Amino acid sequence: MSSHKKVIETNSPEETFETGRQLGLSAKPGDIYTLSGDLGVGKTVFTQGVAAGLGIREHVSSPTFTIVQVYEEGRIPFYHFDVYRIGDIEEMDEIGYEDYFFGEGISIIEWAELIAELIPEQAKSIIIEKNLEKGFDYRKIIIE
Repeated sequence: MSSHKKVIETNSPEETFETGRQLGLSAKPGDIYTLSGDLGVGKTVFTQGVAAGLGIREHVSSPTFTIVQVYEEGRIPFYHFDVYRIGDIEEMDEIGYEDYFFGEGISIIEWAELIAELIPEQAKSIIIEKNLEKGFDYRKIIIE
């Protein structure tokens, strides 16, 4: 993993969305991002921003029951994974995860630590953190 680290501080859900949108605007086919952060930290808002940056108008929500949600109306396909409920890593094979990871689109994977051995070397990590001392809506977004 490269040591190139970008830290963005946001103070509203709108700014978190915009940070995601910027990522979506510059995303290239084959980009893979792991997305971590506590519940309610804004992972979905960030992901909605990425989708907007890709030109996706469809509503994006967390794919709680499907492992992967595929959005194909944007500039490049967008694969949104949520592996929180995965029972067995073989479920990833069953959905053909490699076609997504090494395909024509961008993948964002929530709870990626549960399938750590499948995450390719070139994947980048996005961590969203809260800091209540800096305000209720403050977020630190670390991309590396």
